Amino acid sequence: MKNNFLNKSVANIYFKPSTNSEVVSQILYGEKFKILLKRKKWIKIKTNYDNYIGYIKNDNFLKNFNPSFKISKIKSRIFFKKGKKFLSSNHHLYYGSGVCVRNENKKYVEFEKNKWIKKIDIKSIDHYEKNYIKIFKSFLNTKYLWGGKTCIGIDCSALIQIYFYYNRIFFPRDTKDQIRFSKQKKIKNLLKGDVIFWKGHVGVCISKSRFIHAYGPKKKVIEMSTMQTIKLIDKTANLKVKKVSNISSY
Repeated sequence: MKNNFLNKSVANIYFKPSTNSEVVSQILYGEKFKILLKRKKWIKIKTNYDNYIGYIKNDNFLKNFNPSFKISKIKSRIFFKKGKKFLSSNHHLYYGSGVCVRNENKKYVEFEKNKWIKKIDIKSIDHYEKNYIKIFKSFLNTKYLWGGKTCIGIDCSALIQIYFYYNRIFFPRDTKDQIRFSKQKKIKNLLKGDVIFWKGHVGVCISKSRFIHAYGPKKKVIEMSTMQTIKLIDKTANLKVKKVSNISSY
């Protein structure tokens, strides 16, 4: 099984080889995967980063790809060069996506033939982002989307995972797997950086009293009071907190 790399800004991963099937996750530009099975216009894949399995539409994917930079903004607009001018498109690359630089000038870098992004939107592939609060807050008001992983739409577990993905640190995709993987914290008091898990839901404390999560009932990424969130989920979904970890443990 040879490695392939996605050549689109983002692609849906489906549970079955059909657009009518459930979207279980997404894969970002430059992300590595292996093809497990081919079915006409569909392929069954396994992602390299988190070993996620599902179906995407077949295409002529990148074969040799060694990214030296990654997108450090929530999204980066793609430009086309015409003469000496750079013209904006309606397409973007999204946070965490890896890119190779083919050419560059003072303000832009070319990552594919006549596809350019701004230099200020990228950092070295080895860059480590410590400020998780800044990252989570950059997704505020992003639409809640089951299976989503970008500022176009994101779900609760992807909001947590995308921070780790940017830093190229393994963290599972789905909440049930994140619960099993995460380390239980010893201190009982809730602190900044605490990751709170319920059955099927997760979010992170951005202070001792404030909490951010992609919350389905509100249909967006939202900041709330931590204790009010715990009480609300208990009242509306009859769910108790299953585990508390801390983002600094990974």
